[in-house]
Order: sequence, then C-alpha cells, then structure tokens
Amino acid sequence: MIHSPRELNAVQTASEAKASTHAADLEQPLVAVEQQLLALGLALHQQDAAAVDRVAAGLHLALSAAVDHFARAARSGGVPMPLRHRLAQAGGQVAAQREALARATASLDRAIDVLIPRVAPSSLYGAHGGNERQVHTGGSLHA
Repeated sequence: MIHSPRELNAVQTASEAKASTHAADLEQPLVAVEQQLLALGLALHQQDAAAVDRVAAGLHLALSAAVDHFARAARSGGVPMPLRHRLAQAGGQVAAQREALARATASLDRAIDVLIPRVAPSSLYGAHGGNERQVHTGGSLHA
C-alpha cells in the first residue's frame, strides 16, 4: 500500500520506465508492419501479382510478430497509448486493403462473366416448355 506522495511518485516512475522499455521493444515490430503495409500498397498500385504475394506473406509474418510482442507487453505492464494507436491504424489499413482487394476481385469476376459466359446446365425443358433434350438415334431404347 502506498503511504506517501514520495512512494506514489516512485511507483509512477517505475511504471513509466517499464512503459518506456515496452515502447522500445514494440517499436521495431510495429515499424516492420508499417513498412510491409507501405510495400503492399505499392505492389497493389503497380499491379505486380508476384510482389503482392511476396509482400503479403511478409506482412502476415510481421503482423504475427507484432501481435505477439504487444500481447506480451500488455500482460507485463501495458502498452503505451501512442503505440496502441499506431497498431490500431495499421489494423485499419489492413482491413481497408482487404476490402479494396475484395471489391477489385468481385469486379474482375463480373468482367470475366461478361466476356466468358458460364455454360448453363442443361435442363429437361426450355423456357417455353418445349423439350430441349438431344435426340439420340441408333439406340434400341427410347424413352
């Protein structure tokens, strides 16, 4: 239990020192995520599929490492607010790029469907009720 302002100040100083140590430990993984996000944005802008695949794999690894570091820091004393904010921004950028990629993929799928129509499954009857089955000749059984 804290009994004096001096003890309170000592506890605050110790927690600030711990937070400062956490900040130094968290900076590198967070910078790696931010750099990978920039590289992914550039690869997407340049429409370089090989670079997108390569950078996306790097981003996945960087995010995994950052989440691990941040979770450990949170369990052992907390994460400084500016770093939390930067991590949240990085997560938002990932979500925005994922959404943009999903929209682009859907648009591409629609364009492909227009250019190369899918083969419709054969049905027993046409739109006007007529039989559209192929007539087979030469067989001994006809239904």
